[in-house]
Amino acid sequence: MNKSDLIDALSDKLRISKKEANAFMEALFGLNGGIITTALNKGDNVSLSGFGSFELKKRASRTARNPKTGESVLVPDKHVPVFRPSKALREKLARRSR
Repeated sequence: MNKSDLIDALSDKLRISKKEANAFMEALFGLNGGIITTALNKGDNVSLSGFGSFELKKRASRTARNPKTGESVLVPDKHVPVFRPSKALREKLARRSR
């Protein structure tokens, strides 16, 4: 499911226009001022009860190899967003695979 499919599903589920559904998606997830992005950027975690949580984790610097030349390259440390599903979501999806 891509963003367009998600907007269509949200529009159908809430009986709102696709334009309103898109505005909702941008307000929540948008890279330029979305609620979740802004909270993570400030260092806050975002927890959605029954669904999961978003947080930033620091990835340490490491030495990697350029596959083309074999040369060692230093990859600097950085922060990466991480999503951890809730126990309820994990259990719901585990039942699906049985």
